Amino acid sequence: MVFRRSGSLTAALAFKDTRKTPVEPEVGIHRIKIILTSRNVKSLEKVCANLIRGAKKNNLKVKGPVRMPTKPLRITTRKTPRGEGSKTWGRFQLRIHKRLIDLHSPSKIDKQITSISIEPGVKAEVTIADA
Repeated sequence: MVFRRSGSLTAALAFKDTRKTPVEPEVGIHRIKIILTSRNVKSLEKVCANLIRGAKKNNLKVKGPVRMPTKPLRITTRKTPRGEGSKTWGRFQLRIHKRLIDLHSPSKIDKQITSISIEPGVKAEVTIADA
C-alpha cells in the first residue's frame, strides 16, 4: 500500500490493511486547567469542592485547588462632593480571589466535568490541552 503526503496518510492509518474496517482510536488523555475567580470566597470554595468531588468520583488525577494570590482593587475618593470642609478620604476595596485546578482525564469524560453548575458570581476559565 502506497501512502501519499496528502490527507490519505491519516485515513489509511485508521484502517486495517486486510479488511478495511475502522480501528478503535486510542483514547487520548487531556489536561484540563480550570481557573475560578470570584469576589465571594464561600461560593468559590463550594464550586471547587463540587468540581473535585465529581473528578474523584470518575477516578481522575486531580491537582488543586491551588490558591492564587488575592488581588485587592483599591479606590480612594474624597468624601465631600464640592471640595469644601475638611479633607477626608473614603477608601474602598474589592478583593478578587482565584483558584486553579488541574485535571487529567480521557476525552470522553471532558464534557461531564466541564458541565457542572457554577454559583452566581463565580467565573470559570477552562483550558483543555493534550497531555
